Amino acid sequence: MNYLNQPVGKLTGIGAQTVNRLKRLGICVIQDLIFHLPLRYEDRTQVYPIGALRVGMTALIRGRVEFIDILSKGRKSLICKISDGTGFISLKFFHFSANQHNTLKPGTLISCFAEVRQGFAGLEMIHPDYQVISNPDAPVTESRLTPVYPLTEGLSQNTLRKAIKQALSLCKSKPELLVDWIPESILKQYHYPSLADAIQTLHAPDESISMEALQNGSVPALKRLAFEELLAHHLSLRKIKNKAKVWQAPEFTGDKTITKQFLDSLSFKLTGAQQRVIAEIEADCRQRHPMMRLVQGDVGSGKTIISAYAALLALTAGYQVAVMAPTELLAEQHKRNFDAWFEGFQTKVVFLTGQLKGNARKELLQSLADGSSGIIIGTHALFQEGVNFHRLGLIIIDEQHRFGVHQRLALREKGQQAGIRPHQLVMTATPIPRTLAMLQYSDLDISIIDELPPGRKPIVTSVIPAERRAEVIDRINHWVAKKRQVYWVCTLIEESEVLQCEAAEKTAELLTRSLPDVRVALIHGRMKSAEKDAVMQAFKNYQIDLLVATTVIEVGVDVPDASLMIIENPERLGLSQLHQLRGRVGRGEGDSYCLLMYQSPLSDTARQRLGILRDSNDGFVIAEKDLQLRGPGEVMGTRQTGQMHFRIADLARDADLLDNIQQAGDQFFTEAPQAIQPLCDRWLGTATEYSEV
Repeated sequence: MNYLNQPVGKLTGIGAQTVNRLKRLGICVIQDLIFHLPLRYEDRTQVYPIGALRVGMTALIRGRVEFIDILSKGRKSLICKISDGTGFISLKFFHFSANQHNTLKPGTLISCFAEVRQGFAGLEMIHPDYQVISNPDAPVTESRLTPVYPLTEGLSQNTLRKAIKQALSLCKSKPELLVDWIPESILKQYHYPSLADAIQTLHAPDESISMEALQNGSVPALKRLAFEELLAHHLSLRKIKNKAKVWQAPEFTGDKTITKQFLDSLSFKLTGAQQRVIAEIEADCRQRHPMMRLVQGDVGSGKTIISAYAALLALTAGYQVAVMAPTELLAEQHKRNFDAWFEGFQTKVVFLTGQLKGNARKELLQSLADGSSGIIIGTHALFQEGVNFHRLGLIIIDEQHRFGVHQRLALREKGQQAGIRPHQLVMTATPIPRTLAMLQYSDLDISIIDELPPGRKPIVTSVIPAERRAEVIDRINHWVAKKRQVYWVCTLIEESEVLQCEAAEKTAELLTRSLPDVRVALIHGRMKSAEKDAVMQAFKNYQIDLLVATTVIEVGVDVPDASLMIIENPERLGLSQLHQLRGRVGRGEGDSYCLLMYQSPLSDTARQRLGILRDSNDGFVIAEKDLQLRGPGEVMGTRQTGQMHFRIADLARDADLLDNIQQAGDQFFTEAPQAIQPLCDRWLGTATEYSEV
């Protein structure tokens, strides 16, 4: 039995209450304590003379109490003045007990540790850690840096430090408990320490390791653990990819005559990038195992036509196709496009949403079950009970990150028959930085459309302060007079959708009053789907000049005459999201403009971020910069289901490690396949169960 897998309650001094508090930190078994690393460190290895202290230093000092008093003026506090012969400093306590007042009597020798601040009467420390020194010759310093751990309410540093110390001494006395799953050859190749050494170093760094190296993450011990965690995520997805290859899939050989006829019937020519991605999809679909391919392409790069071509391959092989989009609006747009492209081809394109009821729904479901409908387009209604396919051969998922993992799994299982699974094509207009994609999507093959169709003009982006709002409103009049349309996007920092909608409503009222000759409408997330669709349709049909919206329009509909967008408070959104929003304009012939209207003053980071957007129209460049500035959770939207959560690795800090992950993964499969599962279990626990999607 491995003692490290025992519950933390087995340790001395850990009662039921502490067990519950540790659980809130994700610490359930003894091994979890070992991987609960310090947030930062305190240097108590030397005592500073009080006379040498400067404001802002965090230092360990020792001195005698000269004077103590309770001040009741203003906020009640206990003030204690100490001296060490080189100077004086005040200690201030706002929460104190009568016992404290008695302990800190004049003449008492104490040691204190805290940040030095400028007080009313000279230097002071507020609520320092202090200890009474009974033996003047006893050392007060620590031999190593003191770890400061992430905590939760009701749990003290002391309790956690004691528990972690016990877990570490257990590993020291029984080294065989903490198995190092990374082969020696890989550790040597990247100059990483052993697992036991890395753990020891991070919990109790010795004097040879600088505080700076620990804080900026350049210590080999931390790099090694981050590498191991990233590798576990990568390997878990690689396993799924290998597992998928066991399944059979329909073979689409493609009919050259029909595919040529299809391409010739289009009103535009495919770009080189589109042709390359189509060739990759064709090669996948000729295999006997399921395609799992992610197509990334910037807003307007022409992903939809690629998905239609893939659908054609399935249809000519006698299979059905399901196309799933996150909103009815987007699903409807796909339906219109597919109707136009498949007009001359003998196939029935149907549309299913939650709104479809009664006989119409019954007939549609019947046509799916008997195979008379070839392509079905819809929202998540596609995987509800009662929706059955005759022969589902291909699933196309648009804006994949907007669906929960369970939803995507449910759709795939609908097409699973007698050991055969449908091919999967996943599309996203959210450019994913290369480093993130290597990790987040190791189970998928990735295609990138890195070229925009000819004739698409870059959108001219300007950054202006909100003080110029009146001037902007005035410009809208001239714009609308030229028969052009406008988006006005309201964003709020609060997550509350109610507040967002209220802000949008107020803005719409203000603009309606300020622009009496302009037809203003409003769209926000709290409206019913049908209402949103009606407003969007009216905007598309040019019955509205100015559309005030929340960020619900981020993924959306083509309105070629909308060529001006004003985004309020852009500093509150991620760059990739701003880039997505901006992509709603620039769909027509003329020049397009985007005004980023910020609240003054802007922080340096915000200024830098908006500058990146102003200077670049390339979604991939923007996504990479966004990753560097804000970290991965923000770029991918941490709240998404299926999002990776890291305990130790930080993708912004450890991006350099990702370049070696793929190669190390290959080595693992050849040199240590038996270590893959235990390594994944250590870092992911049961988190791997969803990732098959």
